[in-house]
Amino acid sequence: MAIETSSGSALTGFAARMAGLEEQILQPLATRSYPARRDRPEDDSSHRTPFQRDRDRIVHTKAFRRLKHKTQVFIAPEGDHYRTRLTHTLEACGIGRNVARALRLNEDLTEAIGLGHDLGHPPFGHIGEAVLDECLQARYGIRFRHNGHSLRTVERLERDGAGLNLTEQVRDGILNHTGPGRPATPEGRIVRVVDRIAYINHDIDDALRAGVITFDELPGEEIKALGHSGSERIETLVSDLLERSQRAGDIVQGDDVGAAMLRLRKFMFERVYLGEDAQSQRSRIERMLRVLFDHYADHLPPPVTPGAAEHERVVDYLAGMTDRYAIRAFSELSVPQGF
Repeated sequence: MAIETSSGSALTGFAARMAGLEEQILQPLATRSYPARRDRPEDDSSHRTPFQRDRDRIVHTKAFRRLKHKTQVFIAPEGDHYRTRLTHTLEACGIGRNVARALRLNEDLTEAIGLGHDLGHPPFGHIGEAVLDECLQARYGIRFRHNGHSLRTVERLERDGAGLNLTEQVRDGILNHTGPGRPATPEGRIVRVVDRIAYINHDIDDALRAGVITFDELPGEEIKALGHSGSERIETLVSDLLERSQRAGDIVQGDDVGAAMLRLRKFMFERVYLGEDAQSQRSRIERMLRVLFDHYADHLPPPVTPGAAEHERVVDYLAGMTDRYAIRAFSELSVPQGF
């Protein structure tokens, strides 16, 4: 099949053509790509929508590349098949685009939010976030939340402090993918739900592979309701999300399926994320991160962005580390170095 040809340029009138297509394809609830709402106005691309540009800007950041060496659940696993923050991000994005397309919402916006939602995670997963939060409270009286730092990463830290100048809708979705806030767009609300759908199910898969839990230990009623395999559970959760959202005119889960997912999430926190195996490494990780935190608080690293406060300089540097970089930095501080 040949590509359709015409006498005009493919770049001519791209924004108008895309806006027209969105009016035909997207449902009324969907977020339109135009006009782009950015803090610093800029000309539209001649061949990408504003949300496509945001997606590309996120993928090309250093923070995005570092996700491949940041823990999802298991610290420095010996196998090649365990998830990292990067693979979690990609799995969540795939589910998110699926949901957005089925509901006739904006796929590009959903993908951009999904790709950026975990950029601010510190090293060592849930343990690293908890330890950094404790250190900040003790020394500066403030809290650390990875969603807030993800927003800071795209707004203030990337491009040597200039930020990515992302659209308002993408920044809102990144900030509110977790925590008390409600995303302003339906696409942001998709990411908030599918983030949990993705990590609960792929973390079960990793926990079974690692021998942290056995299949028989999974809560029986929840597995019966959602499915015995990860793909079955994701299919159940996505189908329920689509059906309930279509009826409600918003992004919602059914009471029964949603409650089963939350109970499964609670099980994962008790047995895996905060369980004995994960906590066996906590004392070492905590000691390492506290040493690094105190060192950088006493010897401030250079600011990534002009005007950064003392605590921001510490957090920007420490939260940006990968697991292996943090281990190397700790070793350099703690192990005698040769002359």
